Amino acid sequence: MKFKKTKIAALALASCLALGSMTGCALVTNNLKKDLEQVVATVDLTKSEDYASLKGTIKASDILKRDLVASYASVGSTYVNSYGMQPADVYEMLKNQLVNRQLYVQYAQAYFLDKDSTKNKAAWDSAISAAPEGEKELAAIKYFLDEDEIATAEYNVKSSLNSTLDSQELEYIETEVDEHDHDTARTTPTGIDTVKEGYYDPAYKIYTGYNAASDCGTYEAQDGSTPTTRMKAYKTLLSNLHAYGLVSKGENTSDITGLSYYISELKSEYETQLINKLGDEYEEQAKAKVREEWVKEEKYQTTLASQKEQFGGSDSSALESALDGVSDTSFVLYAPDNYGFVINILLPFSSRQTQELNDSEADFGDVKGNKFVKRASLLKGLVATDQRNTWFTGHEDYSYEAGTDAYTAGNADRKYLFFEDSMTKTEGTDGVPAQYEKIPNYLGQYTYNGKVFESTDEDGDKVYNFQPAKISIDGFLTEMKNYLDFAGLSLTEPDYPNGTGNDYYSQKSYYAQDGTVDYSKFLYYEAKVDFEEPFNACHIFQDGSQENLALSVINELSFAYNTDTAGLNTYLGYVVSPNNTDFVKEFEYAAQEAVRGGPGTITVAPSDYGWHVMYCTFAYSADNPTPYGEEFNWDEIEVEGTFSNLYYEALTAANFSSYSSELQTTVLNKYNNDTCVDVFEDRYKDLYEA
Repeated sequence: MKFKKTKIAALALASCLALGSMTGCALVTNNLKKDLEQVVATVDLTKSEDYASLKGTIKASDILKRDLVASYASVGSTYVNSYGMQPADVYEMLKNQLVNRQLYVQYAQAYFLDKDSTKNKAAWDSAISAAPEGEKELAAIKYFLDEDEIATAEYNVKSSLNSTLDSQELEYIETEVDEHDHDTARTTPTGIDTVKEGYYDPAYKIYTGYNAASDCGTYEAQDGSTPTTRMKAYKTLLSNLHAYGLVSKGENTSDITGLSYYISELKSEYETQLINKLGDEYEEQAKAKVREEWVKEEKYQTTLASQKEQFGGSDSSALESALDGVSDTSFVLYAPDNYGFVINILLPFSSRQTQELNDSEADFGDVKGNKFVKRASLLKGLVATDQRNTWFTGHEDYSYEAGTDAYTAGNADRKYLFFEDSMTKTEGTDGVPAQYEKIPNYLGQYTYNGKVFESTDEDGDKVYNFQPAKISIDGFLTEMKNYLDFAGLSLTEPDYPNGTGNDYYSQKSYYAQDGTVDYSKFLYYEAKVDFEEPFNACHIFQDGSQENLALSVINELSFAYNTDTAGLNTYLGYVVSPNNTDFVKEFEYAAQEAVRGGPGTITVAPSDYGWHVMYCTFAYSADNPTPYGEEFNWDEIEVEGTFSNLYYEALTAANFSSYSSELQTTVLNKYNNDTCVDVFEDRYKDLYEA
């Protein structure tokens, strides 16, 4: 069970105000502030016999009508419009969530009072008494948190409010849509701009326009932001809060952190930290139950034996379905020979070339209608370009100027990389913890391949124009080889099975003697990454391993050039079966050939879509049908990214979820009753009654 955070969403409130009312709701009353301050439920765990001794120490929690209204404003319409629920039922559900949250917060307080000898009722009472008026409830939660948890909570609230102000400020920033805004946004790698769990910036502040953005720590103002637009956004937020009675008349609004609204938000975030702290306790208890022998014997060996029996027969449907579902929590430990995965980088024909191919006659009157000869002549003129233009010009400009250590192929015009936060802010400095996670499986040093012309328009906004380099299939393969070299990896001597240049493009026959198409005739290129050590499937997602380094290079090149966008951000790529598939046959053959070559194998072949560059990421072979090993390696469960780590974390996560849910359910079933909870339905039923 997850507890919904008691969070007031300023944008949701603004939406409600704009509507004036919601279906079945009367949000506006003659005395709105007084109405919203009504208590709709009171939660007091100490009314139970189990915690009666803590009466007067653990304080009862009042849930106000405004909490319920805010929750409905945030999510209520989704339940009504998308799930067909009645407003009355939604309010009842949200009321229960708010009640359960407060019960659980009080239970966490009791838990840590009992567990931690340094926490006692006298010290707790003293901390609460010492807090200023208006912050005593805050102090009651803060008492159970350490310095990092307190700092994280404060950062989260400030960051959330800055995001709310950012959204509001956009309405006041004059923007002009340029020609590139009509381009389809390029898919970005999974994991960009992922803030590290528990990150906080001690210098971070909320930017209201009355202060300087440069004095707000790591906060970055939006493009086009000015003190005037920010102050307008802040005034709009204050207006919404006043309308809902969330800011009292006479409060000093020049300091947002002194507002009663901010204190309320901070209390909510402290509660979240306390609930998470209790969750960490449960997680440790759950992990303690995951013993080595249980993982190795009851789980891994049992699953391996079951998969050998299930997937070893002639019916491949169950195996292929399982392979389709492979992820970092779902694993196929065994598969027969020549199953695997490939990344496909499609370098496409231009629309003109596609039309020319469609309009052409079949090869020399080929009764099967094939146009292989014509296609070969078009392939000779096919050029690819870097597809990342919209990473400059989309909703957000992800580009930044590269340093001297980036890959440029010796071209001084190539000077832009992407995702600066995720590439350069992954290590802590000067007492400030690292802010961002590194993008997984993405090297991040391949500069935009082309010229970028940067200028400003009449409004002072940045404008980009592009002259992408045009590269042939050989040009792409050179880029690939050189970028692998840049990463410290090398390729085996490449093989051109059907020749290069005119030897390849001037083939006249693509048929075997029996009249069937010989798809080996289409194979243009084959090579393999020359790993220093034998490929270890257990390390493919381990950052810094040779296996992950090769994957990261190919994955980044795929984001740069691939127009098969369905293949971006897949786990290991497309599932490849040795059987007949639904893939076009040239693609199927090249993919199967890559899998036959094993992980690190690269093949190139065409189809009517253009060139396909295949990279085998993972394979099951006759010599190695169990790539993760016949036995589980317990020694690597703490080595992040290894198979053992991922498998162990998946097991413990499932165990923790079950264990935690059971404990939470026990607590709530036992104490969410008429003894500990008083509900005053007559105080909020006007919200859904006509």
